Amino acid sequence: MSISSEGEKKPGGGMSVREAGQKGGETVKKKYGPEFYEAIGRKGGQATKAAHGHAFYEQIGKKGGKKGGEATRDRYGPEFYEQIGQKGGQKVKALIEQGKRAAADAAAASDKKAS
Repeated sequence: MSISSEGEKKPGGGMSVREAGQKGGETVKKKYGPEFYEAIGRKGGQATKAAHGHAFYEQIGKKGGKKGGEATRDRYGPEFYEQIGQKGGQKVKALIEQGKRAAADAAAASDKKAS
């Protein structure tokens, strides 16, 4: 079978690396179930933690967050942040009003019981 590393089929036929990986992953999933993936993921995370320590996660988290923020900024522009900020503010305002109504209803119910 001829497989290319770029995921494209070679002229002779066969499946790509991507297709082979997918097929293997499906076979493992059917045989062992999702718990298997959870267990090996946990083991890998513990091994990484033991090898690199807490500072490693802080470092990659900062890099990832910065890269993600820059990519989002470049993709959507400043108007996007204005829109989501307004939506967030409106949601908070609605939740505050809902909380005030619930508190008033609870107080009214309490007054009825006391009477």
